[in-house]
Amino acid sequence: MHKFNFLLILSILSFSVSTNLYAQKLENVDISKVTTTINRTISMNVVDKQHILSVNPGPGGGIIMIKYPTFENGEIQFEVKGQDVHQKSFVGFAFHIKNEKNYEAIYFRPFNFRTTDELRKKHAVQYVSLPNYDWEVLRDHHPLQYEQPVGENLDPNEWFKVRIKVEAGKISVFTNDQTRPCLEITSLGDLKSGKIGFFTGDDSPGIFRNLKISRK
Repeated sequence: MHKFNFLLILSILSFSVSTNLYAQKLENVDISKVTTTINRTISMNVVDKQHILSVNPGPGGGIIMIKYPTFENGEIQFEVKGQDVHQKSFVGFAFHIKNEKNYEAIYFRPFNFRTTDELRKKHAVQYVSLPNYDWEVLRDHHPLQYEQPVGENLDPNEWFKVRIKVEAGKISVFTNDQTRPCLEITSLGDLKSGKIGFFTGDDSPGIFRNLKISRK
């Protein structure tokens, strides 16, 4: 009996240590260290000692690349604010960036969060892998597989938290403190590692803060 209790305690302690070690891997990333802006202009403010990065709208997709070591697998967390303006709010994150035409991205359409159009509501969060798998190709050939509803009542004009887990080709996306992913897919294309950055879509502004990343 004593041996069983000892093994149980040891098991709990081991789990706690491994959990804490994983949590320690999540590091704050300084978003003021912008290395490259692709197709966008930005402004930077500090509110309550926290950097706030604002992206101005522009044609096509835009990426704000942040200084960070090469990212392969791990977890990406950040907060973002879009707007409830139809077809003018596409906000998210790009990773495995090779260049301005080759990258993967997860982005949201906040104007679809609370729409009464049931089909549009299912187009709230999107995965793309450029150049071959943009949203139009995926919607035509794989409807509602690479885009889904967010699964909770998010305010399209307010901050919300995004968590992206990338694990050997599997990508899971969560919002706020949800434990069930709003999108879970197998990545497309052959991009396995690369740079990282905030993403905004065609004619879309976006505001970002509180970037944290862990790497496996």
